[in-house]
Amino acid sequence: MARGNQRDKAREKAAKAKADATKGQRKDDGKSFRQRQEDDAEKMRQKQAAALAKKEAEVGKAK
Repeated sequence: MARGNQRDKAREKAAKAKADATKGQRKDDGKSFRQRQEDDAEKMRQKQAAALAKKEAEVGKAK
């Protein structure tokens, strides 16, 4: 009778395996590869512009 929680442990292990299997994957948003690539590129351009503006603001304060 030492295996009372064996079923629970197996469920936990299966849930963890399922979570690890889907980790890092994109959700299907209905976009083609090209559309996703363009969207990602636009996000990166915006992020770079924001970083550049922040850097310029810091340089402006330092002077």
